[in-house]
Amino acid sequence: MSDDASRLWGGRFEGSPAEAFDALNASLSVDQRLWQEDIRGSRAHARMLGAQGIIPADDAAAIDAGLAHVESEFAAGTFAFQPGDEDIHTAVERRLTELAGDAGRRLHTGRSRNDQVITDTLLWLRGRCEAQAAALKALARALIAQARAGMDVLMPGYTHLQRAQPVRLAHHLLAYAWMIDRDHRRLMFAMESAGESPLGSGALAGSGFDIDRQATADELGFTGITPNSMDAVSNRDALVDYLAFAAQMGVHLSRLGAEFVWWSSEEAGFVEVDDAYASGSSMLPQKKNPDAAELARAKAARLTADLSGLLGALSGLPLAYNKDLQDDKHYLFDAADTIDLLLPAITGMVATARFDADAMAAAADEGFLAATDLADALVRQGWPFRKAHEAVGALVRACADRGVGLADATPDDLAASGLQGVELPQLTAEASAEGKDVPGGTARARVVEQLTRIEQRVEAW
Repeated sequence: MSDDASRLWGGRFEGSPAEAFDALNASLSVDQRLWQEDIRGSRAHARMLGAQGIIPADDAAAIDAGLAHVESEFAAGTFAFQPGDEDIHTAVERRLTELAGDAGRRLHTGRSRNDQVITDTLLWLRGRCEAQAAALKALARALIAQARAGMDVLMPGYTHLQRAQPVRLAHHLLAYAWMIDRDHRRLMFAMESAGESPLGSGALAGSGFDIDRQATADELGFTGITPNSMDAVSNRDALVDYLAFAAQMGVHLSRLGAEFVWWSSEEAGFVEVDDAYASGSSMLPQKKNPDAAELARAKAARLTADLSGLLGALSGLPLAYNKDLQDDKHYLFDAADTIDLLLPAITGMVATARFDADAMAAAADEGFLAATDLADALVRQGWPFRKAHEAVGALVRACADRGVGLADATPDDLAASGLQGVELPQLTAEASAEGKDVPGGTARARVVEQLTRIEQRVEAW
């Protein structure tokens, strides 16, 4: 068979494609990773054709046996691509025809490459969602384990990268566990979006044969069938939903990475990243760089670009199929590969991190982190909050001018701030954290409640 004859669309054309167009049009380098899904979908389709009497039962059996052989070649790494294989679908059908003859040429009865490619892609996406859900659970568990260990470790909480109020290390880490919980919900929504089988939608108008779409959907593990053939072949919402998950997940991991970069600096000294997730300098022998965290910080831009790229490719497309859609897998595969790289590395970094409780506690007890607690104490004594806020701000300024914290305020400092005669409450980090005894607060009992709740949620995934 010539290269031109092996193409799925070559009969309409007299000449061969221009070399430049052939290079532009080919997608094999990207979509060859769909070989398992393509063979799986084709076997289901062939069995359905045979069961419906659309093709002879012997031909359906020959197709099934031939595809099983092709699958074994891929699995063994012996499958040989040919110059005319513009995509994985062409390659598989070409090899099947070599093995099964005219029976192989019957495989494409009742379907189009348009419904075939989106079926393959959704099958791949569903499998990737399942695998990444397990990886998400591992990361959430690592955060929860470190939170449990850090329940009684106090540290500064920050706003604007300025020390704000004392919090528990557990509380801080659990904030990321809740982010991962939301990421999991987004991932499951993407999997749900990929739940309906488009196989049998044809090029755009459905099939002219008495096919059983539900049978192939059931065999392939879909939850149902798409209700509109035009929508089915042009719909890439599930990919967008997945890329939205990936982009948001990337942002969350970027924020976590940024925290670890800062916490591991000598200026903070809150955490040491395990050697397995750090690297050194080619010039500076003393360096230990938190490279896993830095790479996590950087990947968010790539993941948001994948989402933006696919949305841009989809924008303005008329119904039904357009070749623009061939680019969808560039964005999908890149994002999925990036998440596959990130999740185990960041999970390992979190699980093996060594937190310096003493350094955190010292930073939480220094300076003016209890200023709000003092203002709250004045309110309890009957002060209007704005008046209390102003007076405590003046006291902070007076103490800062002398280079001391609130705990070292003198009667003169209090008098200068309009607080003469006020008895200062206990201004420790522990008292501050315990004072936030509200749902979602930093009091130990509330953080324990929170930890139990998120652990139950994660284990129920």
